[in-house]
Amino acid sequence: MTRIALAQVAGGRGGPARVLDAAGRMAGEAAAAGASLICFPEQFVTGWSPTVSPAAGEPVDGPLAAAFRDVAQKNDIAVAGSIVETVPGRLPRNTVVVLDAGGELLAAYAKIHLFSPDGEDDNYAAGDRIATFTVGGMTFGLAVCYDLRFPELFRIYALAGAECMLVPAAWPCSRLSHWETLLSARAIENRYYVAGINTAGGPGGIYCGRSLGADPDGTVIARCGAGEEVLIMELDPGAVREARIRLPSLSDRRSDLYHRLLSKL
Repeated sequence: MTRIALAQVAGGRGGPARVLDAAGRMAGEAAAAGASLICFPEQFVTGWSPTVSPAAGEPVDGPLAAAFRDVAQKNDIAVAGSIVETVPGRLPRNTVVVLDAGGELLAAYAKIHLFSPDGEDDNYAAGDRIATFTVGGMTFGLAVCYDLRFPELFRIYALAGAECMLVPAAWPCSRLSHWETLLSARAIENRYYVAGINTAGGPGGIYCGRSLGADPDGTVIARCGAGEEVLIMELDPGAVREARIRLPSLSDRRSDLYHRLLSKL
């Protein structure tokens, strides 16, 4: 069994110093509960914004990553945190970095699907590759917020060997029913664990938390309330294998036919 922690934080509230201090406390709580990894919401230090200056951000080894490294090393726990990443000659990217308990970079994933209704696609460059990593004997994949609405990405991760998807997000109260439904749906479709880590609070109460974890049958096995909270989720790699044997929808795919049908669109 592998334990992970979903850290539901009020993104940006009280400034970066307050948020990073809360992150350190949450990491300590998670480590004390036996978690080997803690994941924070989308752009949790500053709060997610669809608009950003072309010159904004930092490299994946910049100051915020250094702060995450400090949290990881002090608490002996892997940390997944979100930054605005600078990209020379391009717009910045909305990126999740994962550091192991010793502070070494395990993975970096730039959000592939940008939220066009709020203009995120006008201010950020989209990512173009997946990222997987292993902690505690489990293989994890990364997606960010709006990515959740695109099942193709989650299927690619399943085929790449992911056993648990982490989805840091800033998902608003007004679409919370979609959040809960889609997290479970992605788990059912791919027969793996899915953990959604949402923002709490925010200006005008726009975010309502409700981070949750679903098992390979889509059953919700862990759920947060609306406020700041650390949620522990237990993962069993054997449950992923058993679910895929019991209902082998992945091996029953017709990829030969899908490619042919897509080529005719």
